[in-house]
Amino acid sequence: MPQPPKRPRKPAPAALKTAPNKGELHPRNRHQGRYDFPALIKVSPELGHFVITNPYGKPSIDFANPAAVKVFNRALLRQYYGIEHWDIPEGYLCPPIPGRADYLHNLADLLASDNDGQIPRGENLRALDIGVGANCIYPLIGRCEYGWHFVGADIAAEALASARAIVQNNAQLAGAIELRQQGNAEHIFLGLLQSNECFDLSLCNPPFHTSAAEASSGSTRKWRNLGKLDPKRKLPVLNFGGQAAELWCPGGEAEFLKRMASESAQVADQVLWFSSLVSKSSNVQLLQGWLAKAGAVEVRTLGMSQGQKQSRLVAWTFKDAQQRSAWRDNRWR
Repeated sequence: MPQPPKRPRKPAPAALKTAPNKGELHPRNRHQGRYDFPALIKVSPELGHFVITNPYGKPSIDFANPAAVKVFNRALLRQYYGIEHWDIPEGYLCPPIPGRADYLHNLADLLASDNDGQIPRGENLRALDIGVGANCIYPLIGRCEYGWHFVGADIAAEALASARAIVQNNAQLAGAIELRQQGNAEHIFLGLLQSNECFDLSLCNPPFHTSAAEASSGSTRKWRNLGKLDPKRKLPVLNFGGQAAELWCPGGEAEFLKRMASESAQVADQVLWFSSLVSKSSNVQLLQGWLAKAGAVEVRTLGMSQGQKQSRLVAWTFKDAQQRSAWRDNRWR
């Protein structure tokens, strides 16, 4: 198997850059620059059937084709993270891997800020992925990059079955990723965490839309803007696919974040840092207000970008600096 690009395993604190320039990926992200399609096709020959030439004369794929995106993701996971077996059921969310990796690298920097600039690595670090989905992307990348142990949670049994198949078919993931079903769609953390367990991180990519109709409308508008709207072509709900719980929920992203803020306060003793992506900029201020009411001690907001796509990462904790230091000494050292 081709070896992933070499990178410093333990960067010195001075080299721990945490603020990439606008439009740039995190400095530790493996997906810098243009994709090396010949190398990707070498490790995953099926990708060759989907490579096209873009208007600039460069090799690419049709990112509006869910089948192409899935095969492309499979090649990236094999080339850069050593994941030999990866598949998802038709219609499930197939996320852009570079952006997902950026989220994890930013979380690693967040932990390093409580650890004298050094990123804590290894299985003692436990992360909770809310909405792990059928793709299991965050645990796969987080395990490869930092050796963390993950618990992935979802409300959909079919999604968990797919994630479980991925874990079981990659021997290096044995014992590293646990999967759980949230039995109550009205809750996020409640009923999911066991009373005697702790997590150093929680992460989440919340459903953005308020309904299936809104998700479909947003996709159609996006295609029209790109000049790709073809009335004879059946369009996917989104170019990256997605099922109901992955794309929409009552109240959309804002309502989900509101519930997350409220419930996080109820399990505050069990999680060091909570976090979530926030797609809509206006929801950041709303979330900050809900967290203030919930009693969060510290809230950090980081801008993230991949090309023209802008997003935000909001992280919060109910522990002050002294309590975080004690947590570090008890769990990371």
